[in-house]
Amino acid sequence: MSIAHYIRFERFIVTAESFVTPRVADIVARTLHAHGVRHAFGMPGGEVVTLIDGLEASGITFHLARHETAAAIMAAGASAMTQNPELLVTTVGPGLANAVNGIADAAQERVPLIVLSGIVDRPTRARYTHQVIDHAQLLRPLVKASFEIEPESAASTVARALALAMTEPMGPVHLDLSPATAATVSPTLNVISPPKLLKPSVTMTDPTVHTLSERIGRAQRPLFIAGLDAVRDHAGPALQHLVEKIGAPVITTYKAKGIIPEGHPLSLGAAGLSPLADQILLNLVRDSDLVLSIGYDPIEMRLGWLDFVGDPAKLVEISDTATDHGMHHAGTRIQAAPRAFLQALADVHAGHKTWTAGEPAAVKNELARLFASNGSWGPHAIIEALNAVAGQEAIVTVDSGAHRILLSQKWVAQRAMSLLQSAGFCTMNAALPLAIGAKVANPSRPVFAVMGDGGLEMGIGELATLRDLNLPITIVLFQDRSLALIALKQASAGLKSAGVTLGETDFAAVARGFGGYGVNVENCDDFRNELEAAGKRPAFSLIACRFDASAYNGAF
Repeated sequence: MSIAHYIRFERFIVTAESFVTPRVADIVARTLHAHGVRHAFGMPGGEVVTLIDGLEASGITFHLARHETAAAIMAAGASAMTQNPELLVTTVGPGLANAVNGIADAAQERVPLIVLSGIVDRPTRARYTHQVIDHAQLLRPLVKASFEIEPESAASTVARALALAMTEPMGPVHLDLSPATAATVSPTLNVISPPKLLKPSVTMTDPTVHTLSERIGRAQRPLFIAGLDAVRDHAGPALQHLVEKIGAPVITTYKAKGIIPEGHPLSLGAAGLSPLADQILLNLVRDSDLVLSIGYDPIEMRLGWLDFVGDPAKLVEISDTATDHGMHHAGTRIQAAPRAFLQALADVHAGHKTWTAGEPAAVKNELARLFASNGSWGPHAIIEALNAVAGQEAIVTVDSGAHRILLSQKWVAQRAMSLLQSAGFCTMNAALPLAIGAKVANPSRPVFAVMGDGGLEMGIGELATLRDLNLPITIVLFQDRSLALIALKQASAGLKSAGVTLGETDFAAVARGFGGYGVNVENCDDFRNELEAAGKRPAFSLIACRFDASAYNGAF
């Protein structure tokens, strides 16, 4: 029997046997599936082939990426759609080390990522040095915990990791699995399912609700700041109902954009990165006499938001997540799920007129003026055209850079979690893997990845992932031949430009080489036409929008 025939025969025996006597890999996979994991992303290696086989058999699809950091961010994009934990699979040593950026991104973006890495078998680990590093030590600053899966406790270990990943603040948890353990016949058939979670609601009779309602009733200029935890708790309708009763404006973090539709007169959009927007919004915050932060985490904010409320007594935090920062100090902290508490507040509060001088409307108008298009072509016009064509069902992802700051301010989000980005870690090359993960998990919605040329060149291999997964994603490329944000920072510091100029890549040709559609555009009419045509193609499209980086001067 040839080696090839032997491998196929051995694989058949193991796979067939697993239906009767499951391997540890099967127990691991079935436990992940029981907790809602449906997608795995990564690069295979010899140490994880049995695991991948178990995943596929359990109903968890393995998606091949071209780099482990991109795979981690794809899992984050999928998790944003499913609201479930998702899975990163890496092989030993260099595979896991490649994923560090993506795992760090998951930690700061509060993504419940399960990192499952292959590891050298225990009998040879102490003697063998090839590709061997201490995985747990490598990831210690980035994960909530790290465990090695053993045969007798595989299901319990995986269930523990999932519970930790989903506990607020959510974050990544790491698991090591050796190939011998994965292939071992499991000594137990147990699969641990998640418990039924019951969350008693805050009621109208809660004295804390009445106390805060009375305080709101005395306020003349109340203001709300909403964050990602409020989005995850689906608190948007309750928040909108309450702010409409009292006429209070809402500011959000970037990841909470759309928690109430941004076309609403009380929605002032997002804050935390644009100096132009912040100088307007922070003045309004300082003029307020009561600030209520709802599921707000300042990890997305910049130094301008340190102690953004001068008097802590007027800041009230409502969140069921423990505070882990020194950015600001609240006089009152209410530990409660945002949605239930806001619903109770809205039911109790009778409503009253606030901001009688119309300051929130003036701020909204001033923001619109500051970020209005300043020409027939360039980054402002591109964002406006995309916003007009994409539609309310669209999911838009955006990479780090000057284009991200401008888009995050100008984009009018009508739904929560419709604009995805790396807002805490702000890593480059996040938009394309986020888009891939989102499209895999929710194929019915159109997905647009907005990127800079520097970001795409950093992870251009994922165009092959788009091709192989047959995903009709539209990439809108801001091609200014510069790391424009860094260039602007150099200029503001009075320094000469250095190390920020990019050569001119023909991205349209590159896209075609990867099996997609590619085109270069330099005016709005062509751009709109290409956007509309892209939505009808079965494969991915890349629209390279060419303009000069000077268009960003004074833009944000």
